Amino acid sequence: MTQKLDHIDRLILQELQRDSAQSQRALSDRIGLSQNACWRRLKTLEASGVLQNRTVVLDRKQLGMGLVVFVMVKTRHHSASWLKEFRQQVTTIPEVIDFFRIGGEYDYLLKIVTRDMTSFDEVYKRLIEQIELETVTSYFAMEAIAEQRPIPLT
Repeated sequence: MTQKLDHIDRLILQELQRDSAQSQRALSDRIGLSQNACWRRLKTLEASGVLQNRTVVLDRKQLGMGLVVFVMVKTRHHSASWLKEFRQQVTTIPEVIDFFRIGGEYDYLLKIVTRDMTSFDEVYKRLIEQIELETVTSYFAMEAIAEQRPIPLT
């Protein structure tokens, strides 16, 4: 079910996407609400699941994690038990930062962030070691043109 958001809720979410570390006072000043009213709306957004957490954006390159790889996976298996096992395996690999089941020629898309090609090869071996996959195709990002953009709320 889609959550009904009014203009103020959208402003709050836009501001938090811009800077989730800002104080409640700064947030309430920016959107034109009292601190108490802002706090109540935040609690409602959290309780409804629209606002799931507040996080920070790290600079991958400064942390030595400069390689981004998009891995496309195709499988012959489409049972619930196989999917459960595959999900469990993939979600234990910390370098997999995004994981989607997709439609089209491939079945799954993984975004992997790691140090270098040697590190990626280690991740690849972990990915394929315990579960049968038909095709694994990797695409190496050369440049991040727009990354971790906010969700448009208009």
